[in-house]
Amino acid sequence: MVEGGYFGEVFGRPFPEAMPWMADEAEDNADMWATEEESRDEVVDLYRRVCSHSDATIEALSLSDRGEVPWWRPETRSVTLHRILVHVSTETHRHAGHADVLRELLDGQAGLRLTAPNLPPGDEGWWSTYRAKLQGVADGFRDVGRVTG
Repeated sequence: MVEGGYFGEVFGRPFPEAMPWMADEAEDNADMWATEEESRDEVVDLYRRVCSHSDATIEALSLSDRGEVPWWRPETRSVTLHRILVHVSTETHRHAGHADVLRELLDGQAGLRLTAPNLPPGDEGWWSTYRAKLQGVADGFRDVGRVTG
């Protein structure tokens, strides 16, 4: 839920809750999937709170109001609300799960682009283990709804 950072911290209006994937002990990519311990309702409720916080920032500011994105390169950090609205809209449509998977199947590339993949470092073995872990989590969710005889 990158909206919490972009419409919060960037404009001096931090989201009031700590995001678990931002903790020092969080594993790489922890923000990209729900754990077995998180219920669908918890994830949806958090997203709604982030959306409300984002909406309040958007309503309070004008399109030309400035902020700073601390995780961007220094030369691009200074932004307007307009720039962030476009950026977050683009990120949301690009990373809508299935769209990313289809793109990766087409061109074999993952992440933002070859020169800036925005993915954690890892060799093929690391990624293979990571994919297997996520598949196990997904399989566990799928099995929850099954009726066994």
